Amino acid sequence: MQNVNESVTDAVTQANLEVVADAPAMAMGSLYQTSAHSTGLMFENAVSNQNLQSMTAQAFTTQGVMQVFSVDTISDAIGIARMLKASS
Repeated sequence: MQNVNESVTDAVTQANLEVVADAPAMAMGSLYQTSAHSTGLMFENAVSNQNLQSMTAQAFTTQGVMQVFSVDTISDAIGIARMLKASS
């Protein structure tokens, strides 16, 4: 077996220990990044859903208003049709 310089073995040991010591911090950093990204996507989806609900509510309101305004028109048309039948 060859003799290896003590400073070389010490440097290799220090490098290995640094990798092992940094692993938990890197894992937690990755976890925090993933959590932040997921939370951002959640809020983005919530805003999108609120916008879609607002558009749907506007469409329903427009349909309701159109029905309210068309009630008189329909009754007028029925009345005119009855008058035309009666005069014939």
